[in-house]
Amino acid sequence: MTRDEVGQFLGRHGVTPTSQRLDVGEVIFSKPQHLSAEQVITATRVAGSRVSKATVYNTLNLFCEKGLVRTVNVDPERQFYDPTILSHHHFFNVDTGELTDIPMEGLSLDVKRELPPGTEQVGIEVVIQVRDQSPE
Repeated sequence: MTRDEVGQFLGRHGVTPTSQRLDVGEVIFSKPQHLSAEQVITATRVAGSRVSKATVYNTLNLFCEKGLVRTVNVDPERQFYDPTILSHHHFFNVDTGELTDIPMEGLSLDVKRELPPGTEQVGIEVVIQVRDQSPE
């Protein structure tokens, strides 16, 4: 998305398009990708932005709250931001840190257990961890 498109997109979703939000939005919405907050900070700085680390985190959290990006937690210490908000799953390469999308129809689940009483299912997200093969 161009900067103007990001601004229009944010506005349509009730987010005031400040300069810093536009900077973060240009990075995160530029293409389908999975970025950590640190990667977003680096990319905004490479692009010439002086947005602070705290502002990047706050902006990413706001984008999540508004449903513009979703988080993918690959372990307790690593979180990625995904601008593809349609339901899908992921492969996570533990060696490279790369996330790859798996479309919903690319995975079949057979849950053999009833939901706990008084609950309803609101979603399923699967992250399959993989590792590079060792040369033999």
